[in-house]
Amino acid sequence: MKSSLIKTIALGSLLTCSAAVMADTSDYKLMVIEQATAPQPIEQSFNSCALNVKSKNYAEAEAICTKAIALLKDADGPKFKVRQLTSFALSNRGVARLKSNNDTAAIADLYEAAQMSNSTMVSHNLTLAKEELAL
Repeated sequence: MKSSLIKTIALGSLLTCSAAVMADTSDYKLMVIEQATAPQPIEQSFNSCALNVKSKNYAEAEAICTKAIALLKDADGPKFKVRQLTSFALSNRGVARLKSNNDTAAIADLYEAAQMSNSTMVSHNLTLAKEELAL
């Protein structure tokens, strides 16, 4: 009971979480979670995904983004915030997949991310990917 309450309180802090962007407007945007605003496993996976994309470790980034998405599926926080963070994680994974030339999976991630959240950052990534892939 006590650990469940702590988990709920910790996930409630997702409500105050904001995403930061790690790229300029001419490139893909990678979202990260600000420090100490989400449970550590989610924050660590989420941010490690973006860092690995930035470091061009695309296979590692894809695996870590997938882990972040799985952790978010089990999250008990506010549904809107969990959907938004899942959308951002899908977008980050989509960018990793694009960079590793897994175009079909990348576009699928970016479309799913765009459907989950009305985010200008996610929309930007989808638009840029469609332009690059001439879709």
